[in-house]
Amino acid sequence: MRADAARNRAQLLAAAADEFAERGLDASVADIARRAGVAKGTVFRHFATKDELIAAIVLDRIDGLVTAGERLLRADDPGAGLLEFLGIAADQRQQRDLTFLHGTGVAGVAAAQQRLTATVDALVARARDHGALRDDVTGTDVFLLMCAPNYVTGYVPDAAPDLWRRYLAIIFDGLRPQGAHPLPLPPPRL
Repeated sequence: MRADAARNRAQLLAAAADEFAERGLDASVADIARRAGVAKGTVFRHFATKDELIAAIVLDRIDGLVTAGERLLRADDPGAGLLEFLGIAADQRQQRDLTFLHGTGVAGVAAAQQRLTATVDALVARARDHGALRDDVTGTDVFLLMCAPNYVTGYVPDAAPDLWRRYLAIIFDGLRPQGAHPLPLPPPRL
């Protein structure tokens, strides 16, 4: 891809993510193009449909999380590595864009989600093997909790932008083996 085409694509993805966050998935392609500073035709040269644009945003975010997770699999402290990964995943922009996962049926999103799930499973297994995580916590549990810190703060009017960190710390303390009680139900299957 030429440098200007790559730059236009990156601008489109950022503009589309912002537009969708403000207006929902019904945001118009014309508004996205205007926000990106490109013509509407440029949007369609990169993405044949709005669903492809949404999928590209999601795939970009998932790729970033997988890359971060793979780097953190080499962390000296597996527990700290998992906590850092959860902090990256809980970042508000990441969470906002990952909510689009359920709105797309575009090929590639399911495979990317499987890569992310495998990365989370590996981080969890490594943290568990090193005694930083309770034995009954699974990758699925952690995957589902990735959205929780921002979800909770969504109910706080005028919340500080980093309030989610408080809830991430509470969640992570609940994942530690110290003081853990048996969980009442097995983990769900995704």
